[in-house]
Amino acid sequence: MTYTLYGIKACDTMKKARTWLEDQAIAYEFHDYKAQGIDRDSLNRWCDEHGWEVILNRAGTTFRKLDDASKADLDQAKAVELMLAQPSMIKRPVLDLGARTLVGFKPDLYAAALA
Repeated sequence: MTYTLYGIKACDTMKKARTWLEDQAIAYEFHDYKAQGIDRDSLNRWCDEHGWEVILNRAGTTFRKLDDASKADLDQAKAVELMLAQPSMIKRPVLDLGARTLVGFKPDLYAAALA
């Protein structure tokens, strides 16, 4: 099975995840959502699975640069709109395993999920 790894090419955490997958000889397709975009259905599915609070990267500079009105009264619908407009606000990586996804990169979680 080939998995899909979503993220941004230049991100250090993405590089670690890609290297880990390659070292384990695990086939994957890379989807750069900064270059290729992301669809609303995927974002909603990830938010339903993990909670929008996990998927929205509030620690990144893109989110921190938003005006206060954009950051106020966040809910899933508003968070999805922000992430559609600025995909770099999506936590990364997101590894799509088919039946579920992993958000962020922790080698032990990847190993357990892909064992």
